Amino acid sequence: MSIEDGAAKDARGPLSDLRVVEMGQLLAGPFCGQLLGDFGAEVIKLESPGDGDPMRQWGREKPHGKSLWWPVVARNKKSVTCNLRTPEGQDLARRVIERADIVVENFRPGTLERWGLDFERLREANPGLIMVRVSGFGQTGPYAPRAGYGSIGEAMGGIRYVTGDPDKPPSRAGISLGDSLAAVFATIGALVAVHNRTRTGRGQVVDSAIYEAVLAMMESLLPEWGVAGYQRERTGSVLPNVSPSNVYPTASGEMILIAANQDTVFARLAKTMGRPELSEDPRYAGHAARGRNMAELDEIISAWSAGIETAELLETLHENGVPAGRIYTAKDMFEDPHFAARDAIVRLAHPDFGELPMHNAFPKLSETPGAVRRPGPELGEHNQEVYGGLLGLNQDEIAALSERGVI
Repeated sequence: MSIEDGAAKDARGPLSDLRVVEMGQLLAGPFCGQLLGDFGAEVIKLESPGDGDPMRQWGREKPHGKSLWWPVVARNKKSVTCNLRTPEGQDLARRVIERADIVVENFRPGTLERWGLDFERLREANPGLIMVRVSGFGQTGPYAPRAGYGSIGEAMGGIRYVTGDPDKPPSRAGISLGDSLAAVFATIGALVAVHNRTRTGRGQVVDSAIYEAVLAMMESLLPEWGVAGYQRERTGSVLPNVSPSNVYPTASGEMILIAANQDTVFARLAKTMGRPELSEDPRYAGHAARGRNMAELDEIISAWSAGIETAELLETLHENGVPAGRIYTAKDMFEDPHFAARDAIVRLAHPDFGELPMHNAFPKLSETPGAVRRPGPELGEHNQEVYGGLLGLNQDEIAALSERGVI
């Protein structure tokens, strides 16, 4: 149970009866902690004294010398300093974990075992404990001991090979996709384990490997090769045999996305273009036919779209039930009325940045929504609350731990 009283917990989200201890750093584990915290879990983040999580320094833009990424990935969390490389720090961690529901970690496999914080030992004092372990290659298998970053998991899981233009080396998304996917699956696993614990009273290990999280998103890639001998390749802005679904020019000099690959939707697009006969043309009548003739169909659509201003084109497509849209930048998101209407962006008060915008908690729940309550904390901001309030240490004991570099 978390430190706040019952009435406060009910107001703070559907997971407010769960206490999470977050160990590890950077992104894969901490993003799992962020997602749990968004829905009310009390997330106590253990950080090394001195510098804390390197995420405190990550990010390109650093107003006031501080990361703009840290307030997001550490939102709703409590920061406690704890040197896990010392016996005293390990003992402190065990005492906090004894009072927790979930532990999230993303160290290299074997690290917690060396520190005496392995699952079997921890569950002796806390049989209902759920340990969420995020790593590059999982906790078992010949690659488990290897260092594994998200980029390596993306390559091994298959998404790098199929991303980019066919005449160039594999590309990447401009975000940490592998880490984030592993964290999302880790969160799902944690909640499944909590549900199972309500029936059995027992905790378990959730093993989320980055490469397997990426592999889980690869659709029919494996049977395509295993059954049909077909190897997916890089195809740039299109998916093979899915047409029309591409970017198209406008008279405003912009590019918009149009996705009309379903038969009925393509018929609506053809009518909107003033070319209803296209949907009956044998070259384009049917999913397979359009896929075979993708290039020439894209040329026809491009010639039409290039003669219409962006705003008019989008309005016409929307009125006729054809999925289409701009390719958004952050600036577009701030200016879009749909983002505003759904509160997709939340603004928080921050001591250094003033008003700090970030994406809101997601998904939306009608009865028990999540919330972003506060940005990432200062290093060790909650030492007194956790060590004094939760563990019952007095001021002299806390001061002594600080002097010895344990916290």
